[in-house]
Amino acid sequence: MPPKFSSHYVDTNEKPNENDRDSDPFVNAKSYYSKDTDISTRLGSGRGRTLSTSAESGSSLTPELKNIRRRGSLDEHKEPRKFLVDVEKTLHSLLESEDTDRNMQITIEDTGPKVVSLGSASSGGYRLYELRGTYQLSNLLQELTLAKDFGRRYVMIDERRLNENPVSRLSRLIKGTFWDALTRRIDASTLDVICHDTKDRSGHSVNRIYVPKPEKEQYEYYCRAAKERPYLNLQVEYLPEAITKEWVRDANQKPGLLALAMERYKDDEGETHLRGVPFVVPGGRFNEMYGWDSYFEALGLLIDGRVDLAKGMVENFIFEITYYGKILNANRTYYLLRSQPPLLTDMAIRVYEHIKNEEGSKDFLYRALCAAMKEYYTVWMSSPRYDTKTGLSRYRPDGLGIPPETEASHFEQLLRPYMEKYNMTLDEFTEAYNYQKVQEPFLDDYFLHDRAVRESGHDTTYRLEKVCADLATVDLNSLLYKYETDISRVVLEIFNDKLVLPDGNVETSAIWDRRARARRAAMEKYNWSEAESIWYDYDTKFEKRGTYQSATAFWALWAGVATPRQAARFIEVSLPKFEVSGGIVAGTKESLGQVGLHNPSRQWDYPNGWSPQQILAWYGLLRYGYEDELRRVVYRWLYTITKSFVDFNGVVVEKYDLTRAVDPHRVEAEYGNQGLDIQGVAREGFGWVNASYEIGLTFCNSHMRRALGACTEPAIFFSDKKQQEIGS
Repeated sequence: MPPKFSSHYVDTNEKPNENDRDSDPFVNAKSYYSKDTDISTRLGSGRGRTLSTSAESGSSLTPELKNIRRRGSLDEHKEPRKFLVDVEKTLHSLLESEDTDRNMQITIEDTGPKVVSLGSASSGGYRLYELRGTYQLSNLLQELTLAKDFGRRYVMIDERRLNENPVSRLSRLIKGTFWDALTRRIDASTLDVICHDTKDRSGHSVNRIYVPKPEKEQYEYYCRAAKERPYLNLQVEYLPEAITKEWVRDANQKPGLLALAMERYKDDEGETHLRGVPFVVPGGRFNEMYGWDSYFEALGLLIDGRVDLAKGMVENFIFEITYYGKILNANRTYYLLRSQPPLLTDMAIRVYEHIKNEEGSKDFLYRALCAAMKEYYTVWMSSPRYDTKTGLSRYRPDGLGIPPETEASHFEQLLRPYMEKYNMTLDEFTEAYNYQKVQEPFLDDYFLHDRAVRESGHDTTYRLEKVCADLATVDLNSLLYKYETDISRVVLEIFNDKLVLPDGNVETSAIWDRRARARRAAMEKYNWSEAESIWYDYDTKFEKRGTYQSATAFWALWAGVATPRQAARFIEVSLPKFEVSGGIVAGTKESLGQVGLHNPSRQWDYPNGWSPQQILAWYGLLRYGYEDELRRVVYRWLYTITKSFVDFNGVVVEKYDLTRAVDPHRVEAEYGNQGLDIQGVAREGFGWVNASYEIGLTFCNSHMRRALGACTEPAIFFSDKKQQEIGS
């Protein structure tokens, strides 16, 4: 039988008052384990100091715990109770007994007794109550780890916090903990955190921040911060006015953070200061602001009431386009020449809808639209990304050499024949190739496409390998169609069909409407397969349509490219090829082909699933009225996340293997998986997965939520639902 969980849904963004811990057991950890709630000062000496016992073998217990077990008795379960817990002793005892694989987690793979006894607060710790099963014990481990983080020696834990409905618990953690843990500002308050870059392989210990030359005030601010914090070893530099591929290559020897927007604020004394505009990072090794990650994170933030963060990320994108010419792959020097899938117009419009009654909201939207149009004209509709023959666009960034942000060994197999040819080490050949001391046209072509793959956000996949820079992809052109229709609508409805740009040029809705219709016609000609009822990428070099079936085809529904007839055919014929037990896979099994020693698994291929593909598919299905299909694929994805969360110590990871029934969080592909390395408790989840969970819940009715909370497998849930429909 599934365990019984406490059911609740609370807004964790509200600041609790001092009595909230007693009235609401589900406040965030910072409030729940605050200094004011520390009970150690209220505990006397003697037996009151031994507060909990574990049902482990007596030989591993302390003498105090043995005495408690001998004289303890089990409370009958009458109402939610609170437990008095000695944090350090109970944590040690719990791990010793239950963490049998010694990875600081309690999961279904551990073989301990899966039972622990805690002393109730009403009895002073002497009457015992058993917690059983992986989920409750892993929750106890997480709570004790957090209590220890906050310096608590003894705590009082409400049992409802330990048997909390997992859907409620994960959503609560996302709202009240994960978003805050992933939030950054580029200012003195967080420079020690944000400057850290695990991808930096330059070997230097210097932290660098690069500032655009017009931002003199920012430059002086960071110089003061560096002087006041010598331990940061921070070097502040101006960016050159002209950013060339040679400069970016050379900067790989001294990589650094790129400045983002700052804002003025007044402190308690009324003095004005600068601070960084906040943003959310993906998590794991990705400790900077990413392009398309930020869009999906913003969707989740808006649902959770964090409009400030979503708006801040739009402001930072405006700053990037103003000074760096594009929305960057991410704000590090080695990303300066690469963008990512363009999603700014929809992001800005969604934020505007939440703030439109506030002062300055129309100016915010105006600045965002101007930035989006600049990016549209100068990046996506210009050489080398724009293909004049088809009228479609491609991911095709400029650059020199080998991408430096990958793991050191990532390209070693590719480069080994050249290392042998020139009798060089990997580092020696990398330097020689990057600076054109050796000429290898094949590698030039390979890395042209590799850079394009990384700009697409889909690094890596067999769909794009060695061809990406030549492809007019369905995803990019769907996004640009959305830009065109968004701008047309907003110019017409918000700016009275006349938007005057900073340079004096005037934009009207008609020109953007014509652009959208032209792109739609081109996509129907080059990307849409009437015979197979799916959108494919188009190879502009060999002038032929691709054959790889990608979940990016759903983006044509999200953007509104599809006609109603095309949408109907796509749902009927193609959706079943992508829908598997755990959600929508990134590509079909047929397209993947044979995987082996020389064709290893790629992370953006079957059988893996990613939040962006789910979210855009959901909104695409909703747009065309396919609500039954929408709820079905939403349930599958949320079940995948919830099951991993329940069975594997609260884990939330970057991507999932949607065909693994037991452990979908384990992905066998290059790069591994971000978010796996939990020490006691998951502290941040992963940005766009957090968002997908919150978005997905908005599509769930109460029946779906209950089933998810009980971890009901999709096949069983859909079977039961079908029987109910037949019975009715």
